[in-house]
Amino acid sequence: MTPKYDKVHNRFKLNGLHYNHEELKEVAYSLIKEGEAFEKVTGNFLIDWLNDNDYLYVNTSGSTGTPKRIKLKKQAMVNSAIATGDYFGLEPGDTALDCLPSHYIAGKMMLVRAMILGLEIDHVEPSAHPLFDYEKKYDFCAMIPLQLKHTINYTQNIKTIIVGGSKVTQPLLERIKSSHSTFYETYGMTETVTHVAVKRLASKVSKGEALFNALPNVTFSQDDKQCLIVHAPKLVEESLVTSDIVDLKSETSFELLGRADNVINSGGIKLFPEQIEDKLQPVIDERFIVAGEEDDTLGERLVLIVENPRDSAESISNRIRFIKGLTKYEVPKHIYIVDKFVETVNGKIQRNETIKSVLG
Repeated sequence: MTPKYDKVHNRFKLNGLHYNHEELKEVAYSLIKEGEAFEKVTGNFLIDWLNDNDYLYVNTSGSTGTPKRIKLKKQAMVNSAIATGDYFGLEPGDTALDCLPSHYIAGKMMLVRAMILGLEIDHVEPSAHPLFDYEKKYDFCAMIPLQLKHTINYTQNIKTIIVGGSKVTQPLLERIKSSHSTFYETYGMTETVTHVAVKRLASKVSKGEALFNALPNVTFSQDDKQCLIVHAPKLVEESLVTSDIVDLKSETSFELLGRADNVINSGGIKLFPEQIEDKLQPVIDERFIVAGEEDDTLGERLVLIVENPRDSAESISNRIRFIKGLTKYEVPKHIYIVDKFVETVNGKIQRNETIKSVLG
């Protein structure tokens, strides 16, 4: 029997203490009144979750467009929590670490999973380098790549870590290979109530996967532009057409190629920036973006934008020439250097805004 959104599991604990529905309301009011800034946000979310409405409003991050405020059914969030619990084998009494901000869906869902599945969750201040008890054993945690980059040397006691919100870079993938935790890259968005598919990454204890695989009760198809369509009736009432171009392998698995609105048409050749960026990762330490710039001959020419690099554009260009597997079409025709990328409030690159600020 599926639990309702108004129930709090009797095994749920927050920062070591057990709370029922009414007690959790008091905690929420206390966080709002006396807590740190991040705790006030969490308190406000808990008040929204514990009220009598069957829905709440959530802000999208704005990393792929203008931030939006969307309405989500609380029961859909419960269904998402159950799907995650089933996929990763989470049981009542398991421990979880929450180091994500409660402003956005990923942080909200960590708390919902705990309340619905009966997890013992520790809620710590979200930051680029979250501080937590490195000696304590945790069964489950969610991080953005930047957080994992700064803490991967201290995650040996976390059994399963899901990573999402932005691309997992090649240098970080290499570091994950030496870790003894199990890691999954996630695919999803606010509209799908966080992840609907995951891809296991190679580490000391697990073999990596090439494809994203669906969570329970989720299937996929494609439109005529090769964009992924998500069918998740327990999460969204209607099928959701995304802007992500995929190579669909089955109705439950796919390879992510790139976003349709990022595709560059250079002299009739379709280029996927995300794939080219993967190839460039080993030779560029700083954050960078591949983009298309208007060109009289090619229609669009491929350019590279790098944030505050230590090396010159010429030095970066020289290293790129020696990358194996990079076709002549994938070599940037020009390199732009900028001091700072445009970001969302939670540190994600606003790709379109950054490109617009450089190319006009």
